[in-house]
Amino acid sequence: MTKQRVLSGVQPTGNLHLGNYLGAIRNWVEGQSQYDNYFCVVDLHAITVPHNVETLASDTYTIAALYLACGIDLQYSTIFVQSHVCAHSELAWLLNCVTPLNWLQDMIQFKEKAVKQGENVNTGLLDYPVLMAADILLYQADKVPVGEDQKQHLELTRDIANRFNHQFCKGEKVLKSPEPLIRSDGARVMSLTDGTKKMSKSDPSELSRISLLDSPDEITKKIKRCKTDPIKGLEFGNPERPECNNLLTLYMILSGKTKEAVAAECADMGWGQFKPLLTETIISALNPIQEKYRAVMDEKGYLESVLRQGREKAEAIANVTLSQVKDALGYTKPL
Repeated sequence: MTKQRVLSGVQPTGNLHLGNYLGAIRNWVEGQSQYDNYFCVVDLHAITVPHNVETLASDTYTIAALYLACGIDLQYSTIFVQSHVCAHSELAWLLNCVTPLNWLQDMIQFKEKAVKQGENVNTGLLDYPVLMAADILLYQADKVPVGEDQKQHLELTRDIANRFNHQFCKGEKVLKSPEPLIRSDGARVMSLTDGTKKMSKSDPSELSRISLLDSPDEITKKIKRCKTDPIKGLEFGNPERPECNNLLTLYMILSGKTKEAVAAECADMGWGQFKPLLTETIISALNPIQEKYRAVMDEKGYLESVLRQGREKAEAIANVTLSQVKDALGYTKPL
């Protein structure tokens, strides 16, 4: 029986953090043997906001190496760079021409980010959900691992696929509508400086997140300074204590303990006792990832071969879908 296909990716804008790992990549790793996986570094998405031209290429290699370091297995998964497969850009343009403008203007993340960019908001920021749809639809993905905040984008992808199939495919389904894969625990890791906001690479404060390549000293500093409350005794699920819930959840996932065990262990703890425990747990959990990352980066030829082979495998599938879409739209074949 053919495995279902999974597609996902991360932007190469800075180092991955615990939110990326626990909310996405760890989930990819745990379930990868069940699926035919395609994981890309979405560098085309990275320029929808101001980016560092000097570090884009090196950041792209860093993310690819971290995929491997976190446990992505090439026996089950393909790793590639989005911009290396030209079909992503071409399909995005074709889908632009069947996507109503108001669908994009209604996207919550566009509204939020457009406010930050003001008069400098670019067309790419408005349009990147269509590029995201192209990323997914090119590979006829059955499932897409997404966080809660990305579900709207996946629904848009499904709407675009259905609209295209209805308008141009005469009852056939050239584009497959994907389903979401959402992890319950750790799917939304919150900021260390504000437990009501998602941990994010775009937060200007480095203290808001633990990066996967942070040193033990950096981790210790960030946990010492993270926001807490004056209440002794730690508990899950109290809406008045978002930071408490977030830090306990991090400890639970990274220690591998059950929620019940953590609740019992930490019920009478103060922050002075819990923070060193959490710090030690994070350092221990990230150490094998950091060691594997350094080994991969020391063998740049290996990483380049992984990305080259990944591009070849991705192109073989993407180009078939692109050809089918162009046929449905009435384009001529290349001479």
